[in-house]
Amino acid sequence: MAIYALRKLAFFLGAVFIASVAIFLLIRGAGGNVAAVVLGKSATPEAINALAHAYGLDRPLPVQYFEWVRGMLSGDLGRSFRTNESVADLVTARLSVSIPLALSGLILGLIIAIPVGTYAARNVGTPSGALLALVSQIGVAVPVFWAGILLSLLFGVRLGWLPTGGWTDWSDSVWGAIRSLVLPVLSLGLIMAAVLIRYVRSAVLDVMNQDYLRTARAAGMTRTEALLKVGLRNASLPLVTIVGLQIAELIGGTVIIETVFSLPGLSRMILANVAAREVIVVQSTVMLIIIFVIGVNLIVDLLYGILDPRVRSTR
Repeated sequence: MAIYALRKLAFFLGAVFIASVAIFLLIRGAGGNVAAVVLGKSATPEAINALAHAYGLDRPLPVQYFEWVRGMLSGDLGRSFRTNESVADLVTARLSVSIPLALSGLILGLIIAIPVGTYAARNVGTPSGALLALVSQIGVAVPVFWAGILLSLLFGVRLGWLPTGGWTDWSDSVWGAIRSLVLPVLSLGLIMAAVLIRYVRSAVLDVMNQDYLRTARAAGMTRTEALLKVGLRNASLPLVTIVGLQIAELIGGTVIIETVFSLPGLSRMILANVAAREVIVVQSTVMLIIIFVIGVNLIVDLLYGILDPRVRSTR
């Protein structure tokens, strides 16, 4: 297991390095002269040169890259061109919105998908099982922004139970912050649940057809007992992989949901800084998100190795 973990850690570090180089070069290549991009077309050459010198943008690219990496390793993500605020402070201020939103959406999706998908598999061929499969298929086809709009119209506009947008800070009112997140979390969680139900159903169906489950039933276990005691671990293997992949989709969903519900989260901040030509802010924030996504996949690989000994013995 130790060798397997070291291999995956080496792959993680290599992927992070390649991603950092790619982001750095793409932003520099797409923007050309970063100082000129920040200041706009009306900027004078003197102003461009002054900004470039102040932020070290006139130094060779390898020097800029390694200083950026060194700063990130020490917690210094750079500073905003417009406000001179620390990027780390800007990110930290918005994590109180984005982390509860994404984490709650994921948990809600799993809470719904695991029992519903298992029920649909155990009742395959019955009207209830077919109905659940149909509903999940429809849910997969629903865009997350449309789900957010429909939920806002129902619970916010028509019933008036929940706010349809805006944000109440945790320091002002915990209950107000929770109310602000209910509809966004429902929008993310329900769509994710629709996707995960299909995978849970397929995984459970596959396990139910295995010989070891038939042996457990022949030993006197009921179908439910055999599934929970013998098949659950094997059914969880594909689910772990899919959840890891869905993390990236979840981040993409938060970009849309934060815009639909006017939440001051991390994803919305990135969009605003792209429009404002805040190259350093975008560069460092996107890199943090990529590290998070690759890190989640590292955790998924390690869990897969723990759950399935065959994986760590062959990779």
